[in-house]
Amino acid sequence: MTGECTSGLAGRETELGLSVAMVLRTLGNHSHYAHEVNDALVKAHLLMLQFAKNHDLWDQFVAHDVTTMAPVNRRLARLIAETGDREQALNGLTDDNTCHYQLVLDTRAEPGRRTWISPYRRVLEVSRRIGQFDLTEREIHERYTVPRLMGYAAAMEVQIRVSAWSDDGVIVLELA
Repeated sequence: MTGECTSGLAGRETELGLSVAMVLRTLGNHSHYAHEVNDALVKAHLLMLQFAKNHDLWDQFVAHDVTTMAPVNRRLARLIAETGDREQALNGLTDDNTCHYQLVLDTRAEPGRRTWISPYRRVLEVSRRIGQFDLTEREIHERYTVPRLMGYAAAMEVQIRVSAWSDDGVIVLELA
């Protein structure tokens, strides 16, 4: 045994310590409500989405997002074409995607399927009461989440299905 670090974090110990401290500080913050570690990202999304709603820019916002991510998704399309492994599309949209797993704290992975709960509910409940946002989870799902995922999948040249909105917030993404 050489004592060699195999975590991939060698040389990043300070960053790891700061990250753990931030998580503990965030989870310990109970002002107004019990915060989750993804709150800042959720709020940033909600700010953008509220702007899109207020200015009737949903379609343009989603198109911009899909266009911006097209190089990444085309790279995944090449990988899928080379390997024939369509599961890589779901991995690219969720499991291997820091933008997803930092926003959605828990995603259940099954072959050909990913399931998670909408990350917006907790912050929306608090912020709607004070008049900060008037978005609903349903409109976020229908106007942003679904068309965005469909646009990403199209760039990957993969067919997917995204579940219709359900009041329990469960979102199911499947290979079609």
